[in-house]
Amino acid sequence: MQDLGEDRGTAPREKILNAPFLPALIAASMPVLYFFQERLPDQGLSMAFRAADLEQGRFSGLFTSMLLHGSWPHVAMNAVAALAFGAPVARLLGRGLAPLAFVALYICSGAVAALGYGLCHPGSLDPLVGASGAVFGLIGAATRLMGGGGRVLPLFHPAVLRASAAWMAVNLVAGLIGLAPGAEGARIAWEAHAFGFLFGILAVGPLGAWFGARPDLPQTRV
Repeated sequence: MQDLGEDRGTAPREKILNAPFLPALIAASMPVLYFFQERLPDQGLSMAFRAADLEQGRFSGLFTSMLLHGSWPHVAMNAVAALAFGAPVARLLGRGLAPLAFVALYICSGAVAALGYGLCHPGSLDPLVGASGAVFGLIGAATRLMGGGGRVLPLFHPAVLRASAAWMAVNLVAGLIGLAPGAEGARIAWEAHAFGFLFGILAVGPLGAWFGARPDLPQTRV
């Protein structure tokens, strides 16, 4: 008889794409959504966020704007970043309602990013599009996981402070100079990126404590 179980002399095969499902799904959704956006009569601008919307009591753009993009390079940049920085966050959140927590982190980061941009530019009619604010929320959350060995580092850990300063410096330079893929002719909303980053870096503390995959490791709430 032949043993059909695991061959103990053979090492297990590595997955070609070892990425958590939700970051991969978010990254894959971006080009699909942009494909359909290009075919809308108004290129999707009716779903963009405008700071003036806040004065009119219209808040749907806070959420719908993150479904839109300005160009294919813009799509590619956000999709790659969502996959790269969303993966460690998704791996951290592995208990209970962790999938919902990850989605909530992403969506709330995007909404807070757009809201922060609106508060910085009251009354502006310029349309804001892109998932960059939500992606920067994932970047902020991932910043507190680098070198943490599976746990969330304290907010004021030297490594977190150095990485945060570097990210915000790059964000500010890109916003002021306009050095970003697909940004030709469009202003980079660096303020939205900053607000999304801030939300993510703060929210990952309690989320790690509540939904962390390793309850035996201490998680920082701050």
